[in-house]
Amino acid sequence: MAHLLGDFILQPDSWVADKESKKLKSIYLYIHVLIHMALSFVFLWDIQLWWITALVGVSHFIIDAAKLSFQTIQNKKSWFFVDQVLHVLVITGISFYYSEFNFNFLKDITILKILGAALFLTTPASVIIRILLSSWTPAPEPAGNIQTDSLSNAGKYIGILERLLVFTFIMVDHWEGVGFMVAAKSVFRFSDLAQAKQRKLTEYVLIGTLLSFGNGSFNGNNNQININLIKTI
Repeated sequence: MAHLLGDFILQPDSWVADKESKKLKSIYLYIHVLIHMALSFVFLWDIQLWWITALVGVSHFIIDAAKLSFQTIQNKKSWFFVDQVLHVLVITGISFYYSEFNFNFLKDITILKILGAALFLTTPASVIIRILLSSWTPAPEPAGNIQTDSLSNAGKYIGILERLLVFTFIMVDHWEGVGFMVAAKSVFRFSDLAQAKQRKLTEYVLIGTLLSFGNGSFNGNNNQININLIKTI
């Protein structure tokens, strides 16, 4: 909670810009670290745990200083995630030290089934669907005929997100969410397919969408059935 408040809510964009511009000379870097220390102290509210506040402040400064020193425009996104992972690792390490966090939940077969299904619906499912559709991949439209600009790997990540959302909606027993997603995707895809005027492309997208949604639905239903069986045992 303290990390989320300090790194996102209580850090204006102007501070971030100043730090990226002036790096270690930015006064906001040190204010930012002091805010994290203050938040840690408030959430702990125990003077005997002062060393945790100090550890959070020192580690946060070192991580942020490294990020500012080595970050460039090209690797800015990567450094953002490295920065956040390192902060979370420090917090997790402290939690482990006080036994406030452990991996005992992984002994629960129900949780393992859900995590396994969710993991399968990411890249493994993408690879399987791509292989199934490989023999039907439509030939690309000649350059200049239509607008074909697309974000890099956008289709892959859209598929992963839609499968995970379908899986989540089914697991929480909200099938109307699945219907909304199907309708929303149909609306957004309609104009692109109408402009392309390629029947093969339309069929290719339709098959891919049905495979993706079917994959998510099957895994969601399968997990619900297994969980219900476990509860009855």
